[in-house]
Amino acid sequence: MRTGVRPRGVLILREAPLSTQTLEALGGLVSLSLDRARAVEEVARAEAAKESERLRGLMLDSITHELRTPLTSIKASVSTLLTSSLPANSSRELLTVIDEESDRLNKLVTQAVEMAQLDTQEVRMSFSAQHLGPMIDAAMQADATVLTGHAVTVKLPATLPKVNADPVWIQKLIGNLLENAAKYSAAGTPITVIAEVQKDFVACSVADRGAGIEPLEQSLIFDKFYRSQNRSAHTSGTGMGLAICRAIAEAHNGTISVTSQPGQGSVFTFTLPIF
Repeated sequence: MRTGVRPRGVLILREAPLSTQTLEALGGLVSLSLDRARAVEEVARAEAAKESERLRGLMLDSITHELRTPLTSIKASVSTLLTSSLPANSSRELLTVIDEESDRLNKLVTQAVEMAQLDTQEVRMSFSAQHLGPMIDAAMQADATVLTGHAVTVKLPATLPKVNADPVWIQKLIGNLLENAAKYSAAGTPITVIAEVQKDFVACSVADRGAGIEPLEQSLIFDKFYRSQNRSAHTSGTGMGLAICRAIAEAHNGTISVTSQPGQGSVFTFTLPIF
């Protein structure tokens, strides 16, 4: 078998009364098919490398942008404390800034590590029968500071069945959704968490009354590092939170989606299989 003058391999046919011309044509077709398969594979490899490089660039840009603000605040506060004699209340304010911005940096690094682990499937989840209520409570407690100023109402049916889940990762998923709801909603607006059975799944929704999401962006917001053009300039973020939520939901054989109307708020819904 040849492609041009280049040999591609040997094709052996037994008990096939074919002419030399037919055999050469058959060998040529097989050679062309092999070349096409190799070309498709090389194109796919090149596209994967290109996409990997694009995502790497987006990640660096996103993280670098988000690192600057807390680092600048921490540096300014420390420099002021070291070079000035301030009253106790002023020193405490600067120490509070350092503490809050350090937490922000820690969360940023944690999200980057989680995203990398989920991408490379290095996460080992421990699935078991879990009630949804305690996982929601744990997420609310962990994000109590972020939720300050928002009344969170949880509505769960008394007969809600257990789900097959890793409680640690589902708590992270719920926490990300609650944080987004608080971040993109005006202070004082309510946040509602509800759940219901949908066939073999439990569907849990987090609803807010925030700015909402444009229809064209609703299919993009779960992509890595994507941030709404209308809100990215006003609110800090890396674009990793919802991508992490989707990866967690899919690892549980569930789904995550959003319904939203600009100016009216958003409802994020994820599903988990019933145990």
